[in-house]
Amino acid sequence: MEKRPVIIGVAGGSGSGKTTVANEIYCKFQDQDILKIEQDAYYKDQTHLPMEERLKTNYDHPLAFDNDLLLEHLAKLRNREAIERPIYDYANHTRSDDVELIESRDVIILEGILILEDDRLRDLMDIKVFVDTDADVRIIRRLMRDIRERGRTIDSVIDQYTSVVRPMHLQFIEPTKRYADVIIPEGGHNHVAIDLLVTKVKTILEQKSIL
Repeated sequence: MEKRPVIIGVAGGSGSGKTTVANEIYCKFQDQDILKIEQDAYYKDQTHLPMEERLKTNYDHPLAFDNDLLLEHLAKLRNREAIERPIYDYANHTRSDDVELIESRDVIILEGILILEDDRLRDLMDIKVFVDTDADVRIIRRLMRDIRERGRTIDSVIDQYTSVVRPMHLQFIEPTKRYADVIIPEGGHNHVAIDLLVTKVKTILEQKSIL
């Protein structure tokens, strides 16, 4: 009987290193079927809103995400069905008309800041990971990323962090740490924790089958 995919949730604040952790796990299983899904792809469609309203979107709030669609897609992937994953157009602050066809795999990594906030998503995960990194490290990483990759100014990054990112982290993201099966301090630099997690995933893959 065909084995059900193993779903690993990797959460953490902006700049925590969750993407690095997810990529490290991904690389460890390259010899097997594996895929990575970012919660960011499931921001709500805003084509019905004028641009001035779209610009007000708080992307760090749970209501920014279309978790119903994400749940539907995860259910299909668990049943070995393909999905059409949305593509978000950040320039226009809404969902693109294009989609990406994704086939189910043995290992599914779900990454995002708020994937542990929704109990329906948590219930689908075999392993729940929270990447826990100090706030000063996270803001420095965010500064470097947004300035280098997104052409942002220091003032704009700091203003967004203090007015939106930090309050949302304290209210919605940090509390979800209590739901984690594994807490990884310092993100992708914690190779011991990542190796232990990879070992656990290997064990689950060997033993788990659909019932």
